[in-house]
Amino acid sequence: MTRQMSPAGRAVARILLEIEAVHFRPREPFKLTSGRLSPVYIDCRKIIGFPRARAKVIDLAVERIEEAIGFERLDAIAGGETAGIPFAAWIAERLALPMVYIRKAPKGFGRGAQIEGHWRDGDRMLLVEDLATDGGSKLGFIEAIRKAGAEVAHALVVFHYGIFPASTERLAGLGVTLHGLATWWDVIAAAEESGALSGQDLAAVRRFLEGPEGWTGA
Repeated sequence: MTRQMSPAGRAVARILLEIEAVHFRPREPFKLTSGRLSPVYIDCRKIIGFPRARAKVIDLAVERIEEAIGFERLDAIAGGETAGIPFAAWIAERLALPMVYIRKAPKGFGRGAQIEGHWRDGDRMLLVEDLATDGGSKLGFIEAIRKAGAEVAHALVVFHYGIFPASTERLAGLGVTLHGLATWWDVIAAAEESGALSGQDLAAVRRFLEGPEGWTGA
C-alpha cells in the first residue's frame, strides 16, 4: 500500500529518524500502553532535546494551525500531561496565546484542580499532545476542558499513528478534529528511502500498519 506524504509529514518523519526517536523491532515486539503488541515504537519526547529539530517541528505545527484552524479562532493552548506540555508552551509562545496544562486526573490536594493556568468561560482551546494512537487519552482532557467552562474543537499532535480508525472517530463523535503532522506511513516511507528499514523487517512493519489488530493477534 502506497501513501502520499505531505511536505510536513516527510520533514517530521526525517527528523524523528535522524534523532533516533523511531524504533523498529519486528522480532521482539513492543507492548503499548493499550496492551497491543507493535513492531514499531516512537518516542516524540526526544524532540525536546534537539533545539533545531524542535524549532522546525513547531514551525510546521504553527503552519498547520493557521491553515487548518485559522489565525483568530483560538484563545488558548492546552497541553496534556505530560508530554504535551512543552509542545503546547512553544506553540503558545509562537502564537502569542495563553497556555494552560491539563492533568490526567485532578490533584488530590489544595484546590483539587485538573487544569492549571488562566482562562475565561467560553475560551476556545487547542488541545496539544505529542502523539495519538487510538485517541483514548484525549477523551479525558477534552472532558476536563469542557467541564472547566472552555471550548475545544481541535486537537493537534506531532505524531498520529494513522492506523486505528477509532483515533479520529472517537474525537469526531465529540465534535473534535484531530490534526497530526506525521503518521507511520510517513515514517516508513522515509525509512525505506534512507535504507533504515528493508527486507523482511520492512515487510513485517508494513503488515502491521495495514492490519494492526490482526498482526497483534498473530
